[in-house]
Amino acid sequence: MSNNIITEASRTIPATRRTGLSEAMRKMRRHWQLYFLILLPLLYFILFKYVPILGIQIAFKDLSPKLGIWGSPWVGLKHFEAFFNHPNFWLLIKNTLFLSLYALAIGFPVPIILALMINELRDGIFKRTVQLVSYAPYFISTVVMVSMILLFLAPRIGVIDHIRTALGLDSINFIGEPSMFKSIFVLSDAWQYMGYNAIIYIAALAGVNPQLYEAAKLDGASRLQKIIHIDLPSIMPIMVLLLVLNMGQLLNIGFEKVYLLQNPLNTSSSEIISTYVYKVGLVQANYSFSAAVGLFNSIINLVLILLANFGARRATGSGLF
Repeated sequence: MSNNIITEASRTIPATRRTGLSEAMRKMRRHWQLYFLILLPLLYFILFKYVPILGIQIAFKDLSPKLGIWGSPWVGLKHFEAFFNHPNFWLLIKNTLFLSLYALAIGFPVPIILALMINELRDGIFKRTVQLVSYAPYFISTVVMVSMILLFLAPRIGVIDHIRTALGLDSINFIGEPSMFKSIFVLSDAWQYMGYNAIIYIAALAGVNPQLYEAAKLDGASRLQKIIHIDLPSIMPIMVLLLVLNMGQLLNIGFEKVYLLQNPLNTSSSEIISTYVYKVGLVQANYSFSAAVGLFNSIINLVLILLANFGARRATGSGLF
């Protein structure tokens, strides 16, 4: 009797799978336009995100241009050990982590505060003007932004230095001071991107049920109480999602801006993993070593995003996945 049941079940499972496959094919034929729309993005990710993963093997090889990626000899963890034993290893980790955490601590709450402030504005013209003014810096390219920073903070000829001189203070080479580099980088970044990053929060706040505000008004709630008990809970899922995504990019602090602001005077504070990989990998053509450093960086980012997602789920009940 049991053998008959097992045999019948083994026949039913393939039939069920065939039925499910046929149903899926019918749905694809019925909605072929939607599947066609995602074809190009899918090809993009396959060609430029997944296929290049095969190249990480050079982190475990001594890459030879003559032998190519596949013919170069395997060396195991040699390049990882060289990076871990490098005299500047802890300096790179410290600078990258500190700069990333500093940027996250300032750059994450500023758009939220801006979105809450804009949401409280009642004058339509003034509200749109504030959004435009705060959003406009996003369109400034990194090179132009760095040029502006260098001009504003230049000793003797910069605007800031002129103000200090007028107040009777000494001239300072801000970009040449290692202790000031991180604040210059983070604060200029927060100013440039706060309007753009606030858009998603403004959109979420626009979807809040107006009846909640009416009920709060009848209960005598102040504006601050409405923000705390209505606005913040409404955008909390988005806040958690963006925080987890930002944690996953913690060690991928912007290379271009750091590199352009870098000079021999502030290298002790501005040298991070991405600039080091560029100098070693491209300038010195040590591709295997730089690939090992980049792979190490990616693994740490993966661990951080998993930990951040786990912590977010435990704390708020929602996460990225």
